[in-house]
Amino acid sequence: MSTQFHHRYLKPLHWQHAVVAVCLCVCAGLSWAEPPRSETEADSIGQFLLSQGLIKQIDYLRERTNVLSSQLALNAMGLIGVPYVWGGSQTNKGLDCSGLVQAVYQQASGLLLPRRAAEQAAAATPITDQELRPGDLVFFNTLKRAFSHVGIYVGEGKFVHAPKPGASVRIEDMTKRYWQRRFEGARRVDLAQSRQPLVDTITP
Repeated sequence: MSTQFHHRYLKPLHWQHAVVAVCLCVCAGLSWAEPPRSETEADSIGQFLLSQGLIKQIDYLRERTNVLSSQLALNAMGLIGVPYVWGGSQTNKGLDCSGLVQAVYQQASGLLLPRRAAEQAAAATPITDQELRPGDLVFFNTLKRAFSHVGIYVGEGKFVHAPKPGASVRIEDMTKRYWQRRFEGARRVDLAQSRQPLVDTITP
């Protein structure tokens, strides 16, 4: 999202809440739960969803996934635009990659994942890339260290992540060469353990 676009329309949290509301309505097959304040606001939200490739992802979630998988993916997409902050874990201030994952899972399922990307990988079950479904975790080696980066898969080869300092949470295409070369594997969190922390499964 460009800085000009971000400042022109809405403050970050207002924008994210609007996106989440639209996502939830579309997935439920509904119209707006609360009408946009103006045609300009409605158009700007629509343009944002389209520019980020979210319309297609929302349709995918509505048609092919279960409720909790959809909720995880939608929560992740609702945080698009939040600034990257190293060590960040607060959605209203900023997030890093593992902070994003931790926040999304806690919001959607009540499950408290470990804080670091490598720990999150160790706490979840390995799956193949062919088995990926929305809400699963995808890991990359971006710092010359295994499992040094993590994102949330949202379907059709796309994932949401907090990339790096100076950037914001965004959606990416895993099929691009950069990500293919750094892909470390996928993991699925056991959501049957919802409302229970997984932090203790990691040896300090």
